[in-house]
Amino acid sequence: MGGAMTDASGSMAKRLAEAVELRDFLRTAGALTLADRRTLVQQALVLIEQNYVHLPLKAAMHAVNPIQRLRLLGLRLNRQTETTMDPEWRFHTELSEIFHSVRDLHTNYLLPQPFSSKIAYLPYQIEEFYQGEDRHYVVTRIVEGFSAPGFGPGVEVTHWNGVPIDRAVDVNAARFAGGNPAARHSRGLQSLTIRPLRIHVPPDEDWVVLNYVDADGIAKELREKWRITDNLPPFVNADELTSAAVAQGLDLGTDEIGRAVKLLYVPQVITEQESADVAGLTAEPAQPGADVPTSMPGVFRARSVVTASGTYGHIRVFTFNVNDPDGFVREFVRLIGLLPQDGLIVDVRGNGGGHIFAGEFLLQTLTPHPVSPEPSQFITTPLNVRICAQHEGDPTGQIDLTPWCASMNQALETGAVYSGGFPITPADGANAIGQQYHGPVVLITDARCYSATDIFAAGFQDHTIGPILGVDDNTGAGGANVWTHELLKLLLELPEPAADSPYRPLPGQANMRVSIRRTLRVGDLAGTPVEDLGVVPEHRHRMTREDVLHDNADLLDHAGRLLAGLPVRRLGVQIGAAGGELTLRTARLDRADVHLDGRPRLSVDLAQETVTVPVPGIGAAQVVRVEGFQDGRLVAARTLHR
Repeated sequence: MGGAMTDASGSMAKRLAEAVELRDFLRTAGALTLADRRTLVQQALVLIEQNYVHLPLKAAMHAVNPIQRLRLLGLRLNRQTETTMDPEWRFHTELSEIFHSVRDLHTNYLLPQPFSSKIAYLPYQIEEFYQGEDRHYVVTRIVEGFSAPGFGPGVEVTHWNGVPIDRAVDVNAARFAGGNPAARHSRGLQSLTIRPLRIHVPPDEDWVVLNYVDADGIAKELREKWRITDNLPPFVNADELTSAAVAQGLDLGTDEIGRAVKLLYVPQVITEQESADVAGLTAEPAQPGADVPTSMPGVFRARSVVTASGTYGHIRVFTFNVNDPDGFVREFVRLIGLLPQDGLIVDVRGNGGGHIFAGEFLLQTLTPHPVSPEPSQFITTPLNVRICAQHEGDPTGQIDLTPWCASMNQALETGAVYSGGFPITPADGANAIGQQYHGPVVLITDARCYSATDIFAAGFQDHTIGPILGVDDNTGAGGANVWTHELLKLLLELPEPAADSPYRPLPGQANMRVSIRRTLRVGDLAGTPVEDLGVVPEHRHRMTREDVLHDNADLLDHAGRLLAGLPVRRLGVQIGAAGGELTLRTARLDRADVHLDGRPRLSVDLAQETVTVPVPGIGAAQVVRVEGFQDGRLVAARTLHR
């Protein structure tokens, strides 16, 4: 039996009304000529052979040869004619499989219109939980307006098209990219019910038969057709020559699915344009159990959570995919300032990344130590050398590749595989405002954390900010900066056109993305690549039924227990009205050092929680930095800009 759709409200109703069945959509999809297909394969060869930074790593780790597969596909296309060529869906499937073979969620074939703006979906979402060592699957949400007798959140799924559900997830996982087993399994589950056609070929089946056990323990069956509708548009245009596009580190699949989830299940957070304007929002601290309103509801959810170990702040960071990383950090700082100061849970589960600056700028707000952005490397090919030379000295005002140029030229002479490593994120921006939260911090990750989020999690661990609590054994392990084919074409053609550019316009609004610069760890793991290795958490939590159905209750209790075992510190700094003295309000600190405009000026022992001291020259200082110590260790800092 199947479910029924009733009237839904608002924009969701309109989209549901416009949704079509998969079979009807495929009848009208596809308009590529044979010449178009040959162009796509030739351009894929350019990207993989001459731009792809992870090619040696992927060939070694996964025993794949995407270049040879592309050459063979091109050879077959050269033997075909317009009347004998394969169906278009088969071409898309094969080209997608070649890109997926390297297990890199940054390196993708993006299908042309009419696929690129669409999602295929089933009207329910499935998540997993554990009972002991046994994994179970449960429906957690249904699309507004959908109903079926005995079906809804809480029913346990047993089979998918006659296959035991755990096996069905693994079979699905094998079709999609993922650099480690945890990442592949997670994406296999994620794509069971939502598939962005921009990055995934359409489902093979027209409908899905789901077997489940309802609340009364009765086994039932639900048959539902795949539906096709428009997805929400991306917030950042990765094809334009902007800092957001150039510094992008994004799992496009997770980003597309994240927007689809908002559309299907939480349409109330959809806004035409999320603004950094906080006028009219509350400035009152959050009450226990309450949310803090945010100007960026699609990016943050901030609240005070009551756990068995105490009341703590919890901030969910859904994405780093923003155009303005400074505005992103300002809103984060505003929100955590209204949360409990005895401990903070930063939750980045399901965050597919975005602007690398945004992730690395955020680190400084949680640590007293200087932040070292991760260095990145190009693979040294003649084409990459040309691109770097074209943007030596920042002629466009958007990207300066000068730091890489000398090592790229030298590498061609010495045979080195990679350029020197230099940070994408500017170090001054990563340290502009300094520490803003002085309580202990726990980071929660999962296998869907990818790209800029992998980089953020690696920086969190490398700078020893706090413990990482993972609901999976690893993050998604995507350690790279990603550029689209269109952006690469622009970079080679600006500021002056390149007469012999190998990049050609792609037909049908198709596109491709490629990992262009790989990132390396800092700190104790300095030089270790993030790609395929990811970030391994210090603590592991298996999601429970209570977690997936009741807002992560057990997970937050686990995080609360970790916070309860960590010291709570305070460092408040106030410059006197007359401008000649400094008042410090501290907890768990025994010494404070004062720096004016980068120069040390005063060191004071803290015998009590509130201390007022004269500081010569403070009235004329532009930047006042106070560093707090305990037993000789730097444990807190506060920076004031005047």
